[in-house]
Amino acid sequence: MAEISAGMVKELRELTGLGMMECKKALAESDGDLRKAEELLRIKSGAKASKAASRIAAEGVIGAWISGDAKLGALVELNCETDFVAKNADFLAFAGSLAEIAAKDEAGLASAELEQKRQRLVQKIGENITIRRSRRLQAKGRLDLYLHGAKIGVLLDYEGAEDLGRDLAMHVSFYRPQFLSKDDVPAEVIDEERRIQQARAKESGKPAEIAARMVDGSMKKFLGEITLLGQPFVKDDKQTVEKVLTARKARVLGFAFLVVGEGIARH
Repeated sequence: MAEISAGMVKELRELTGLGMMECKKALAESDGDLRKAEELLRIKSGAKASKAASRIAAEGVIGAWISGDAKLGALVELNCETDFVAKNADFLAFAGSLAEIAAKDEAGLASAELEQKRQRLVQKIGENITIRRSRRLQAKGRLDLYLHGAKIGVLLDYEGAEDLGRDLAMHVSFYRPQFLSKDDVPAEVIDEERRIQQARAKESGKPAEIAARMVDGSMKKFLGEITLLGQPFVKDDKQTVEKVLTARKARVLGFAFLVVGEGIARH
């Protein structure tokens, strides 16, 4: 049997990211052949990853990356099973690397090489880990990034003062608008809400003219709630975001945000 040196174990650890004893055992099983040992660990890692995949991963972090010129950025939701693992240094580093990959080429998130890295991390940490979704933004103006802890990430494309960009990104994390302006709301969303409001107005038994005004008022409120420009500004709720932008001679050109675990059934 070949002698397994500390240097060989160290090299295999660097290749796989797995523990010293696992690497030493794999080298022994492969009679000191580094490549065979790596393959053996990947097979075992894949098996462990498959077993872990049946467990719900609703915790995690938002990995974020923004280019030096603030023109390109991305957010990636990386999930795990427990909040404890969400604070693990290797897990956080992996999330950050995913965001940079997504910014440069979102297709890279589906690469075989990245899947191997994910499986090795599952093997090392022992929890189900999933790359759930990503958001990429190419700026027309410049980007600002805001992270609320590691659970909410926002990218904002805007023109205007730097401090306002940060405040608006923070606003998005708090109010979570679905659309930028009422012009961006799909017709089917508006039609569905109008049908609901018309039915409510009819149920009220009010005269047709009053019912019509009720519907118009409800629709105005609805559009204000779901659009960034129509929402009350987080730092001054007496003004809408649109009014703040006008006063500051600024514009929001787009935004993207992710919230950890949003929409995942936990049972």
